[in-house]
Amino acid sequence: MKESRPGDAFRPGDLLNNTYRIEALLGRGGTSEVYRARSEISGRVVALKALRSEFSGNEDFLLLMTREEEMREIRHEAVVRYYDNQRTPEGTVYLVMDYVEGPDLEHCLRDGGVSAEDLLVIGARVAEGLQAAHSKNIVHRDLSPDNIILRNCKPEEAVIIDFGIAKDTNPGAATIVGNEFAGKYAYAAPEQLSGRTDARSDIYSLGALLLASFRGRPPNAGSNPMEVLQKKGEPLDTEGVPEPLKSLIERMSHPDPAQRFQTAAEVVAAIRGGAAPAAPAMDDRTVIVPAKSAAAKSPGTGAAEAAKAAGKTPPKAKKSSLPLVLVLLVLLAVGGGAGVYFSGILGPSLPVADPYVFSVTKAEDGVPEASGFAPTEEVQRALSQEIARQSGTAELSLAQGSIGDGWGGDVALLLSTLATLDEWSLSVNGMAFTATGTTEDAAKEESVTALLSTDLPGGMSGTVDITRRTRLLDAATLQPVIDQIADCGPLVQQSAPPEGYAETDRIVVSGRLADNGSRVRLFDALRAAAGDREVVIDAEILNPALCLIETRLPSAPSGGFDIAFGFGDSADPNPSGRYFVGENPVIDVKIPAEVTDGFLYVSVLDVSGHVFHLLPNQSRPDNSVASLRGGQAGIVPVRVAYGLAEAQGTSNLAFTVDASSLGKSKVIVLYSKAPLFATLREISEPAADYAQALADLVTSGTAAVATLDSRILTTAQP
Repeated sequence: MKESRPGDAFRPGDLLNNTYRIEALLGRGGTSEVYRARSEISGRVVALKALRSEFSGNEDFLLLMTREEEMREIRHEAVVRYYDNQRTPEGTVYLVMDYVEGPDLEHCLRDGGVSAEDLLVIGARVAEGLQAAHSKNIVHRDLSPDNIILRNCKPEEAVIIDFGIAKDTNPGAATIVGNEFAGKYAYAAPEQLSGRTDARSDIYSLGALLLASFRGRPPNAGSNPMEVLQKKGEPLDTEGVPEPLKSLIERMSHPDPAQRFQTAAEVVAAIRGGAAPAAPAMDDRTVIVPAKSAAAKSPGTGAAEAAKAAGKTPPKAKKSSLPLVLVLLVLLAVGGGAGVYFSGILGPSLPVADPYVFSVTKAEDGVPEASGFAPTEEVQRALSQEIARQSGTAELSLAQGSIGDGWGGDVALLLSTLATLDEWSLSVNGMAFTATGTTEDAAKEESVTALLSTDLPGGMSGTVDITRRTRLLDAATLQPVIDQIADCGPLVQQSAPPEGYAETDRIVVSGRLADNGSRVRLFDALRAAAGDREVVIDAEILNPALCLIETRLPSAPSGGFDIAFGFGDSADPNPSGRYFVGENPVIDVKIPAEVTDGFLYVSVLDVSGHVFHLLPNQSRPDNSVASLRGGQAGIVPVRVAYGLAEAQGTSNLAFTVDASSLGKSKVIVLYSKAPLFATLREISEPAADYAQALADLVTSGTAAVATLDSRILTTAQP
């Protein structure tokens, strides 16, 4: 399915003629768009082929749609069923036809080809469809892998689609796009190049497409007029194709129509019988593309039959004494010379497009989507390959127009140049173009603008508007990078702009980390994602033991319990909480005036990965607020770590800083309305054990921590 564009004829949800509800866009080409729709009356799913607005007033294309509608007289399961043309009040003409679900042979070809067994099934099925069309004197003229759909992915349900350039061979009927060549060179019969087609031309094309589907690539049709004429005079290369498919293809695609199967019914009989009938005896001659004559043979009539009808015995052809290339050159001279895009040799072989348009859009984080015209299969293939190289899709139709012979090369240059941009669009009208795009790279902006602002090698010129923009970096895209490294509780982006970070914005991350290694990893990860933006890690560095407790601590608000640090050998406070080796820290916890009951738990998580319980413990088991207050009102300080002299001769705890465990420790004050633990914990225990005990409190729900306060105590060398 394709994404809708502003210029599309219809959009999903549109209701046409109070009957057909548009469900999806299936594809778009240079002249038309195909939609899937559903009848609001019957529920039947159909396909709608809509003529693009710029061609709705073109009589040639309206005739094409009208003639395609006439294919409704062909009724066979192997032929897509056509219904009728309708016109919207806005003037858009669309054709209603069966919707066929399944891949086309072109997709199978690109995927590496189809097995010989399946191709025999497909060949018989398509030949039956051709037999039905030929019985109504309708020749398809454009059989190719992209015009064969495998309904439900089954070879036995192959369906012929797109009779858009079919020829009515009834007396007096004209072809849809003129009486000259129409179709694709790789699959066209030799006589089609001179405007002569009959049922045997379709048989040739069927053989060529079976060969292409087996090999996974189209037959080599040449890259210039001389090569095309030469290749079409030679049998197709069937080396390596297994029997009976090989003989079948050789008979179907013989350069001389008289040597092919004469009817589609013969093809069906040959396949059903298991072997291809022997070809008529051939004389020793070089087959040249038949020249257009005033007395054109009727469908199914070979050269011998034409001579016999004139009352003459056809003379045996002699081998030419001149090289084949000279004969081809004579044909070129008779045809008026090799004009631009074969127009001199083959006549007006393609519809005339006016305006001659080609457009591509490539959204940011998307792929290019191209549509429009191409003058030759070679140019069509080259442009499609360039779009495919960029992982995009191209829907190009062959058409003539007022363009120079350098058109294809210039468009290819435009495509490859614009591909370096983040998003871009290209609109071509004849030999003029408009290119727009954006990039974050100043050098790309300058180089692309300079290259496309002058006339291109093939004579195309246009306007260029390439702008450099600052990409906003969404804060949400950074958070997963941050969360992956967070090892000590959540990390947050400070003042992240809701619209995203501009190039001049700073990215500031705050929180806690377990060590400096985590800080470095976080910085490097953000720098890789931030481009040229400044990165600031404003995180507190703790240690793994502290971070383990941090992740297990219950979620509780601060209770206003102030933690004051001092020195054991003086009355001076230590507001920094920083102590050097040999010093004696003193710790006081101040009970807020409004807290008069409950229980207090004070612990120190040190650098070594242990927890020291200052209150309560075996030496000081009573931790009730009422006892700690001792009848005092207001703010009451409770000492939990003493000076050495003060603790002398008592059971009170006192400690000094030694060089064995320096770094950050954390003093934690928990307050609860009821006792947290059923028994006293040991004065010292591993941090992991205490973390698990806290986690169990949360999961069991036996006791709740009402408030939590903490403060960092740092020890260091002087």
